Amino acid sequence: MFEELGVRLAQPEEVHEIMAEALRACSENGFANASQIKVLEQVWCGLNLDNGLIGVIGEPGKLEGGILLRITDVWYSDDKVLEERAIFIPPEYRGVKGGRARRLCEFAKQAAKAMEMPLLIGVLSNHRTEAKVRLYERQFGKPTGAFFLYNGSTGSVQAAAE
Repeated sequence: MFEELGVRLAQPEEVHEIMAEALRACSENGFANASQIKVLEQVWCGLNLDNGLIGVIGEPGKLEGGILLRITDVWYSDDKVLEERAIFIPPEYRGVKGGRARRLCEFAKQAAKAMEMPLLIGVLSNHRTEAKVRLYERQFGKPTGAFFLYNGSTGSVQAAAE
């Protein structure tokens, strides 16, 4: 279903590479310290299609981007939604032709349609936020609401570690 996008489902044997990229994303975008156990729980479920999935671009050993999607419910309802936990493009593939972020967004839309559930996806970033919002507006339409982060900033964990 996703092959035309050049996005494939990540496989359980890619857990170490996916974890490395997921922790890199947490370090770059996070405003709280990442728990390797919590990240692994999310990743493992996605790799094993247990209430989630992970779409990746590239071959094992040379991932060019990925998206972690989880099936969850809304805090006030039993209705299920497909929630994006992270889209991450390694720095060496950003700005390189190929539209990786766009393809990962398309993957998420196709997954939501196939599962017949709403997709909850957003931008939580202090780096190139306007460009990311424009990409998401092109892919998903007008935003529904906004996020605000008081007394913190994304990337602050990485900055403190440097």
